[in-house]
Amino acid sequence: MEPLFTPKTLSFLRSLKRNNDREWFRLRKPQYEEHVRGPMVRALERLAGDLKSFAPELVCDPRVSLYRIYRDTRFSADKTPLKTHIAAHFPLRGMARGEGAGLYFHVAPNEVWIGGGLYMPSSSDLRLIREHIATDYDRLRRIVKGAAFARAVGNLDGEQLASMPRGYLKTHPAAEYLRFKQFLGGKEFEAPFATSDRFYPELLTVFKAVAPLVRFLNAPLAEGKRAAMPERPARDHRDATDPRRTPRRPRAVTPKW
Repeated sequence: MEPLFTPKTLSFLRSLKRNNDREWFRLRKPQYEEHVRGPMVRALERLAGDLKSFAPELVCDPRVSLYRIYRDTRFSADKTPLKTHIAAHFPLRGMARGEGAGLYFHVAPNEVWIGGGLYMPSSSDLRLIREHIATDYDRLRRIVKGAAFARAVGNLDGEQLASMPRGYLKTHPAAEYLRFKQFLGGKEFEAPFATSDRFYPELLTVFKAVAPLVRFLNAPLAEGKRAAMPERPARDHRDATDPRRTPRRPRAVTPKW
């Protein structure tokens, strides 16, 4: 299989890291499109077909999945304007950008990371996930202790609380998972791996192993979102001549002269 990314991809990203400047980037945007964004879009086009076989509920579309190169610096002490990596995220269909768990990978000057999970859940999402874990921890354990997950990414990763979250005893059978604040499964490679013909097959292997974790995490979030949606009022299907129907006032017509 022909590699998607090339040494020119990494060369551009390394140069961008040394010259993180809008004007520098503007003058070299054609090279970015050819050697960085273009290969990523082709990767997404290939993934759009492959994801259907094991994670059809996830979105794979450059308009949704591909992260912008420009950084949001409004609330950051780091004011460098550009990201020095190219990244894509594959969220649950129907979720807003940044919501829920998903698959993810990036290519950076010094590394490649492939995996997925939930990186920065809101407090309300974390509460729903912990409730889900507390009642269905056996399924989570089977996912993250399973052979496919262990071979592909090792162990469940992410920041954890030092003690049990409020409302849960340390003797709870799911205690080891309830302390997690992030739920991640992934694998890091050296940057040149992106240019190897093994990159795309490994991407699929990791994604297939992590997809059940993503599905487990999204289940309570999708259910919570459905429960929070207001019910749509039923349409009035009565005939216009039905005496029980409230008559409409005639619409005023504005003369055209």
